[in-house]
Parts: sequence; structure tokens; C-alpha cells
Amino acid sequence: IGRMREPAGRVRILSEAERTALLEACRASSNPALHPLVVMALSTGARYGELTDLRWVDVDFKRRRATFQVTKNGERRAVPIVGHAHDTLSEWAKVRRIDCDLVFPNRTGKGHTLRVAFYKAMETAEVTGFRFHDLRHTAASYLAMSGATVSELAEILGHKTLQMVQRYSHLT
Repeated sequence: IGRMREPAGRVRILSEAERTALLEACRASSNPALHPLVVMALSTGARYGELTDLRWVDVDFKRRRATFQVTKNGERRAVPIVGHAHDTLSEWAKVRRIDCDLVFPNRTGKGHTLRVAFYKAMETAEVTGFRFHDLRHTAASYLAMSGATVSELAEILGHKTLQMVQRYSHLT
């Protein structure tokens, strides 16, 4: 599946019903990594590549945070892992592969390719017009609606400019 540039200003977020259906479909997926990956995306607003490059050494359960060493803007970024995401990742850690340090490895221990499983889960959940990157928008929207400031959103999402975060400000 090729990457397509997102139209400027496009913001597609999941409704509550879509989120519930998608998470159920991810949990039922034949790929066991899909559910924890999507939960992390919804909780942290992390990009697909940030999550698939995440290593266990960069997950700090005690401090409840994950550090992305490789990000789109080239700067390391830490994000909080709380609530359901913390519980889900803790459970995922119990069944992790010991021959690989990636949090979401593929069957050969290399970086994971979960896009096909993700789109199958979306089809099962009957979610349309949605891409993996839209989980980032959904996470940002949830944060904005729960009272996060624009500067807090910028820090969590790793945006260098507040202008990039303004697309979510209408949700506060």
C-alpha cells in the first residue's frame, strides 16, 4: 500500500462507535501486534513509523512513557503512556519476542508491516475514509477535547510549530 500525501487541512477522526468497532476488529485480527499498536497510536498520537521503530529499551513502564528515537522532524520525543495504553502495552510486554528488541516486530524479527492487517480490521469494523495516520488526528482531538493546551499538544505530537497544531484547536 503506497503512501499518499494528505490534503492540507484534512482532519478525519473516529467517532466513538467507530473507535469501539475498530478496536474490537484489531483485537480479533490474526496479527496479535495490531491491537496494541492501534491502542498506542490512539493514546500517544505517534506516527506509524515511530511506533514500528519503537524498541523495548525505550519503553519506561515505571515512568509511564515511551521515547521515540527516530521521528519525522529528527528530534527525539517522549510521550506519556497512561491508562488503557499502559495496561495494553504491559500485557503485550509479557508475550513479547525475546529474540528481538522491537516492540512491534514482524515474524522475522524485523520492523513490522501492519498496514494490511489494519485495513482488514477497518473493513471488518466498517470504518471508511480513514487511514492509519488519522489515528494521530483522533488522538490529538481526544487530547484537545480533554483540555490539553495547544503547546501541550505540540509537545506530545512533536510539532515544531504551533501552526501545525492549530488544526485541532477548534475541538477544544
